[in-house]
Amino acid sequence: MKEMQLKYGCNPNQKPSRIYIENGDLPIEVLCGNPGYINLLDAFNGWQLVKELKKATGLPAATSFKHVSPAGAAVGLPLSDTLKQIYFVEEENLSPLACAYARARGADRMSSFGDFIALSDVCDVPTANLIAREVSDGVIAPGYTDEALEILKGKRKGSYNIIKIDENYTPAPIETKQVYGITFEQGRNELDINEELLSNVVTENKNMSADQKRDLMIALITLKYTQSNSVCYVKDGQAIGIGAGQQSRIHCTRLAGNKADIWWLRQAPQVLALDFVDGIKRADRDNAIDVYISDEYMDVLADGAWEKIFKTKPPVFTKEEQKAWLSKNTDVALGSDAFFPFGDNIERARKSGVTVIAQPGGSIRDENVIETCNKFGIAMAFTGIRLFHH
Repeated sequence: MKEMQLKYGCNPNQKPSRIYIENGDLPIEVLCGNPGYINLLDAFNGWQLVKELKKATGLPAATSFKHVSPAGAAVGLPLSDTLKQIYFVEEENLSPLACAYARARGADRMSSFGDFIALSDVCDVPTANLIAREVSDGVIAPGYTDEALEILKGKRKGSYNIIKIDENYTPAPIETKQVYGITFEQGRNELDINEELLSNVVTENKNMSADQKRDLMIALITLKYTQSNSVCYVKDGQAIGIGAGQQSRIHCTRLAGNKADIWWLRQAPQVLALDFVDGIKRADRDNAIDVYISDEYMDVLADGAWEKIFKTKPPVFTKEEQKAWLSKNTDVALGSDAFFPFGDNIERARKSGVTVIAQPGGSIRDENVIETCNKFGIAMAFTGIRLFHH
């Protein structure tokens, strides 16, 4: 099949719409559903991301994509009991691939709502069971076991988008796109992200463990497929905060840092002890937790809305208590798709537990950024490579 007709483009008024390939056949087979234009943008970007994560780490990988940027990305490391609880998978039988998806979906559950999933490996039953219960638009993978496929086909009354991609497909080295009737052309970004990119450590602290290097590679590969400007915080094999599409780098760092902080606060004893009413949906729990750790919670207490969510009124999680808990988050890796122009990015990153950084370098204020890292004992590598994605 050389082309696929779509219902419409980015919006319903943008017709006609299709995807096609100049030479050969499309490298995908739609096993179920009718994927749309944005679904396929997410699918193809997500597939590239997990394919590279698998290559770089040797571990199964998954990503949760929304609007052409990842909401989460992770490799298949085992989950702690706390992560199982906050990802709502305590009772699940988790394969390595299922662990990867639980991590990718769970890091920023609000952003992942209605995601498009990409899996590096053949989808197995444990992973299909996780996907089946979440609100999602579709999944792309190199294959599906027979039982996993049947599970997924039962989702959304049989209309769930299930795509099989040829894992051996190699795209043309030159890519094009049109804007305002004008064709843009460039060589594909075939940069191989590996540990060699982390060899130029420019700070006084030059110590980077194998796990830290793995997490930095996860950050950089995630950024390679995130709308720029972007930064990515990673801990224990998963992205915990992604800041995408901001015009200012400090706003990227703050946005992603705030997401990383929320991820960590969800593991605080005060949050784990929340007693929800029976039958509450997962999305409502996610929203309630987000409100509970925000300034809005006082308003919820005042108008009595808590009674619809919690069995008993939770105590206020004070700013002092939150600050004390956040100080316990350490050993976080941070990647940036372009250089940090000011040390304020490092100051903000430190507040979210960052201890190692990878960024291209090349700013006229590199010395200021290095000095700020030295002030906090942070190890920073200059990769020399920018990772803009548009």
